[in-house]
Amino acid sequence: MNHLSDRINKLSTSQTLAMAALARELKAQGKDIISLSLGEPDFNTPDFIKEAAKKAIDENYSTYSPVDGYVELKEAICRKFKRDNNLDYTPANIVVSTGAKQSLYNVAQVMLNEGDEVILPAPYWVSYYEIIKMSGGIPVEVPTSVESDFKITPEQLEKAITPKTKMIWYSSPCNPSGSVYSREELTALAKVLEKYPNIFVVADEIYEHINFSGTFCSVASIPGMFDRTVTVNGVAKAFAMTGWRIGYIGAPEFIAKACTKMQGQVTSGANSIAQRATITAVDADPSVLNDMVAAFKGRRDLVVGLIKDIPGLKLNVPEGAFYVFPDVSSYFGKTLRGTEIKNADDFSMYLLAEANVATVTGDAFGNPNCIRFSYATSEELLTEALRRIKEALA
Repeated sequence: MNHLSDRINKLSTSQTLAMAALARELKAQGKDIISLSLGEPDFNTPDFIKEAAKKAIDENYSTYSPVDGYVELKEAICRKFKRDNNLDYTPANIVVSTGAKQSLYNVAQVMLNEGDEVILPAPYWVSYYEIIKMSGGIPVEVPTSVESDFKITPEQLEKAITPKTKMIWYSSPCNPSGSVYSREELTALAKVLEKYPNIFVVADEIYEHINFSGTFCSVASIPGMFDRTVTVNGVAKAFAMTGWRIGYIGAPEFIAKACTKMQGQVTSGANSIAQRATITAVDADPSVLNDMVAAFKGRRDLVVGLIKDIPGLKLNVPEGAFYVFPDVSSYFGKTLRGTEIKNADDFSMYLLAEANVATVTGDAFGNPNCIRFSYATSEELLTEALRRIKEALA
């Protein structure tokens, strides 16, 4: 007899976390594994943020925080939205959560009913699909490819809409493809949505500052979109604060209130010390991130150059985040060193076994022709990883 719920039995394990765990296991067995599976900056949290956290400890911020976040933090987030995104939110529109993943989960839980459809331009971040499913929604994948820079067109969006469509979720810069939607591209998608005023947009902007395109556009800043967009962000990626677990939304007040109600029954307020430190982070001028962004751009250029030297891998040039998402389908149906490569899962496992390099199958992101690897590690390790991959595929 199965004592577990259908809900948990239907839920897939996060493949990025599963691959990272497998890589750690093999490392513990003494294998020289280079792990390019996790999306985590290899930088330390900036000292000025650490100082703010120490100060908060000394000032005894050790009691429960308000469910939706400290008002000072919500005000700082409003200033950030105005400064970086030209969005006029008030503290009533902001909910602070334990990471942007919880922000997304809250939104799905308060917005979706059984059978509501959510359009997902594929590839998409692994957890969108499962969060939507767990909340009773039906993920509707809209496929893209390396040729279209992994972006959907207005025609594709229009075609995916049905009377059951409730939302569209996307990230820009995108995890896993690194693609960045321009203002023109988002305006064209907004034009389609004009005809369907009951469809809401979840815009995941967690990689906003790790962006080499020179421009960034929040869809909520496009005329007509502000009142139907939930903007999701956080400090994990830009400020190398993954373990601090702070994410937040800017949303229409009725959604923010509902998320607060939901969170009040699940986790309550996010970590008090991390919140106080986040005030300092979001108030900082984004130029403090220039060195880190430049380092990521250098790595991107290195990785793109090295991948171009490997026959059979097709790649777009990612404009943001810290991932590459090459199309590896030219290897499907081939046998390499006695291993038949039927799909991206096989390809990813082959690289782990033969090259000792951990990547993540594109299947996890809704694109079965690709694999993702993160270049959030040193140039030396990236060079060695790609040397091994090239050799394993030769």
